[in-house]
Amino acid sequence: MKIVDIFKKKDFLLSFEFFPPKNLESEHVLHETIGALKRFAPDFVSITYGAGGSTRDKTLQWTLDLMENGLEVMMHLTCIASSQDEITRIVHSLKSSGIQNILALRGDVPPDYPPPGPLCHASELVAYLRELDGFFSIGVAGYPEGHPEAVSLEEDISFLKRKVDAGAEFILTQLFFDNRHFFDFEKHARAAGIDVPIIPGIMPIINPGQVKKFTQMCGATVPDKILGRMEGKDAGETLRIGVDYAIRQCEELIETGVSGLHFYTLNRNQATGLILDGLKDFSPIRERTG
Repeated sequence: MKIVDIFKKKDFLLSFEFFPPKNLESEHVLHETIGALKRFAPDFVSITYGAGGSTRDKTLQWTLDLMENGLEVMMHLTCIASSQDEITRIVHSLKSSGIQNILALRGDVPPDYPPPGPLCHASELVAYLRELDGFFSIGVAGYPEGHPEAVSLEEDISFLKRKVDAGAEFILTQLFFDNRHFFDFEKHARAAGIDVPIIPGIMPIINPGQVKKFTQMCGATVPDKILGRMEGKDAGETLRIGVDYAIRQCEELIETGVSGLHFYTLNRNQATGLILDGLKDFSPIRERTG
């Protein structure tokens, strides 16, 4: 089912993000994660596309595998290092396999990237997908603290508006750890005339070093107060602190009526499962677990 059609039936969507494993052991871990998180009845799951399309084949393979596991799947698709012919072949492959949802992204620019072609921005990919076929529901990314390459949040919102005007039907945000960033982003987006659902992206802080690397890539910031609480703690206590912080963050988001929660799982289930168990008194989560 198209995600845009799921939104017509529900006010709140729950989703998980995975990435293609690199080896057999990691494949087993992902299968365990999928099995453990299915109990929360996600409305859809997404599978990422490596930088420069480096995991393209595995992404498509896992997209199909997740669908065979009875899950509604959205495949990430980047355009910066792909020709129109390549995009067309991928799209036809997705359609023939029954995959109806795409997250349209520019992708990271490879260091040896040639001069820009006809598809070098996510808005252009969205427009091309719309012209190519009306079969898909198309989502795009949003950045609560602004894209790292944007001069300002206002400029970034203008680029987001282009993506929506081109045909994007919903927005998944990059991770953030201070809800004020999301609320400010959402306010600016609505003021700019963006009226599609905006789903906040959540990543629990369970490994401060790892999270710092992610935030450096996506432009997000981690509050000093949470890092200070984790300093010198063992893995078990760090997990407890990170999960508790994420629960409080999600509680506030749910109370304000967000369109859903999208969890960056890093192919692990423990933290995400603990967070959702901690949210079981909130109706959008309780309804899924009984």
